[in-house]
Amino acid sequence: MGYDNDNIFAKILRHEIPNDTVFEDETILAFNDIAPKTPVHILVIPKAAYVDLEDFTARATALEIGSFFARVGQIARDLGLPGDGYRLVSNNGENAGQLVPHFHVHIMGGQKIQKGSMARGMQG
Repeated sequence: MGYDNDNIFAKILRHEIPNDTVFEDETILAFNDIAPKTPVHILVIPKAAYVDLEDFTARATALEIGSFFARVGQIARDLGLPGDGYRLVSNNGENAGQLVPHFHVHIMGGQKIQKGSMARGMQG
């Protein structure tokens, strides 16, 4: 799966499609998922064009990678999720259920998540 400049996240980053922004800085955008699987379901994407986690960790600098995940943790803390726990998901490639060819993570929480309860329905 190569990077597609017309994927939905690229369009969101170009402001062609609106989103419900939770956090934004010069390198990332975090916004509410339009089809949430849990009461809190945030998508976090880098603003640079990376296809998936494999591409991100192969081509991004260690500073970019560390900064991305530090911000993911801060977003979860800002949402009050660490106390009760939360799930962090990143589908890597078609066989894992990745539908959008732009690296992203899902921050999911706000309810008890049963083991395997979202494995079948978690795509993105």
